[in-house]
Amino acid sequence: MPLRKAFTLLEVLIAIALLGIMIPALYSGVEMLRQSNHHLFESLERTKKVTQATEMLFLDILNSDGKLDIKKDEYSRLCIENTKNSIYALPSAKVCWVVTKNEHALLRVEGNGYRLPLGLEEQAEIDFVMKDVELFDVYRSKNKDKILVLIAQKGKEPISFMVQGVVEPTSSNATKQQSNPPK
Repeated sequence: MPLRKAFTLLEVLIAIALLGIMIPALYSGVEMLRQSNHHLFESLERTKKVTQATEMLFLDILNSDGKLDIKKDEYSRLCIENTKNSIYALPSAKVCWVVTKNEHALLRVEGNGYRLPLGLEEQAEIDFVMKDVELFDVYRSKNKDKILVLIAQKGKEPISFMVQGVVEPTSSNATKQQSNPPK
């Protein structure tokens, strides 16, 4: 038998045919992986935004003076008369969380001395938080030290959390603070 040092034409054609079958399969696998990564990235971004929104609401309530106004009229809303959690560097801010009637968007309104609905002269910063809100409810316990928040977006799992230790200042504490101002 003679010693072979090269491939025959038939062997090369078979190798090219096998490679031609394998490359599209590999390409489709890589494309599926790329799409999966894209969907994962989008999902993580949405989750990050929702987490930031709920954290902001949690901190607004936690850093408040305890005076919360919960209304369920044509707009679902939670107004916090005085919170130290300001994203616009206000020393103390009034913050309202409102769900718009038509767009079902959750908004955060921050400012001082404004009334809802906002007038033309009133100054407040309005931040879009999330869209397609089907449920935004806030409940206060009977002894008024716990706040339960429920938020549900269309087609998504509802979010709920509780803030404990939120108490309104009693009138006797307010009177003591007014009669004994800090020196």
